[in-house]
Amino acid sequence: MLKEILELPVEGQIFYAVLVFSWTVYVWEAYLAFRQRRVYRSTMHVPTELGKIMDSDTFAKSRLYQLDKSNFGFWSGLYSETEGTLILWLGGIPFLWRISGFVTARFGLGPEYEISQSLVFLLLATLFSALTGLPWSLYSTFVIEEKHGFNQQTLSFFLKDALKKFAVTQCILLPVTSLLLYIIKIGGDYFFIYAWLFTLIVSLVLVTIYADYIAPLFDKFTPLPEGDLKTDIENMAKSISFPLTKIYVVEGSKRSSHSNAYFYGFFKNKRIVLFDTLLEDFSPMNKKDEEHAAAGQTDENEAAGEERAKPQPKVGTVSMGLRTNKKQGCSNHEVLAVLGHELGHWKLGHTVKNIVISQMNSFLCFFLFAALIGQKELFLAFGFHDSQPTLIGLMIIFQFIFSPYNESLLCPASSAVSFSSLLFPSVLLGTAQLLSFCLTVLSRRFEFQADAFARDMGRSAELHSALIKLNKDNLGFPVADWLFSTWHYSHPPLLERLRALKGPKQD
Repeated sequence: MLKEILELPVEGQIFYAVLVFSWTVYVWEAYLAFRQRRVYRSTMHVPTELGKIMDSDTFAKSRLYQLDKSNFGFWSGLYSETEGTLILWLGGIPFLWRISGFVTARFGLGPEYEISQSLVFLLLATLFSALTGLPWSLYSTFVIEEKHGFNQQTLSFFLKDALKKFAVTQCILLPVTSLLLYIIKIGGDYFFIYAWLFTLIVSLVLVTIYADYIAPLFDKFTPLPEGDLKTDIENMAKSISFPLTKIYVVEGSKRSSHSNAYFYGFFKNKRIVLFDTLLEDFSPMNKKDEEHAAAGQTDENEAAGEERAKPQPKVGTVSMGLRTNKKQGCSNHEVLAVLGHELGHWKLGHTVKNIVISQMNSFLCFFLFAALIGQKELFLAFGFHDSQPTLIGLMIIFQFIFSPYNESLLCPASSAVSFSSLLFPSVLLGTAQLLSFCLTVLSRRFEFQADAFARDMGRSAELHSALIKLNKDNLGFPVADWLFSTWHYSHPPLLERLRALKGPKQD
């Protein structure tokens, strides 16, 4: 078999190399997932060292949740790999390109209108990806997430949200792609420099406007009300010269019970976004519990026949009584500790370092693209015998030939070829794994450093308890196979982070 492949023309060798490597990556990932599932199945009781961190009920829930997700990941991954292989083997890419040509021809546009045909191709590809991925997304949301208490969406909300996401994606992706293709067409010998600068500008603009104009199309953002928490966050930001301008609370609870927090913006215009599920005083789950508790106490009082004249506790009074036993979210001090960690990423330059790495990669991607785009064999390998469309060249080179950069670093050029990672999610992994592993190691180092930053701000105890609460709220499983966690975890395992908070200062 190998001898026969080596005797094929160069384009045939390229094609089979892509398939073989793709399945090699898939088998490796499946093996790692198998090791982790074995941990989920065998670890039935809370390990001794976790006894003070996690109760047996939460441990059992998290084990079953992660086991369900892992099993789902196996079948969805196998489907994606098989689908991608069939698309390549049966010539799905050139077929879709021809269909796009038929569509543009109906409007009187010939082959010379390559950019128009490319946009139709892109639209059809993303539509295909959305439709084939919909059943898996539905199962993940309404079976797995619903079963374990995280899903808060109705079917109608989910479908409307999916349509809205698709529309917004097209409104951004199509104009950006058309401009990028135009720049490549007219850029001359140094087009890769202009293309890189264009994608850099697009990336900065999208990051700047995302939370103000794009995210509010899907979730409700409200300013954090005046109070102790807002004052303390502003004071913390001032203490490290963080140029904070706004603090938002996003209504993430309408779609999921998972919690999160992040900051965004450039230069002197930073904003902080807190999910309502992160804040115990905002979490709808806690409000429901307080209402039920208040109603329960009222019923108890009436059933006991207490004197009508006896003052009855109000809902607010009951709420205060339950404050120490909230079901979800962190206290204000714990939220400050979490933000201390996030601001540590900024203060220690992690954000800038990641941007620099991404842009160096992006420039290298375009430089190599310029060197390879003229190689006819690359197009022949994927069924393009009569034409060499620029968009197809971007897809082949960015996703197939040097995918380690595009996949692991999220190269800004992916705005033009992101459809290929949607259409062929597993086949396009390529050699992404090795560089991705290096970045995962770097990410874990950054996480330890950010934890140490929060600890040095005097918030070690609060961060310690916040990490435990967040792990519990999100049903994180604290036991991991060493190889699986080393390869996949961008954040250190919970126990390692808790130990580090008590240890010496991180480098």
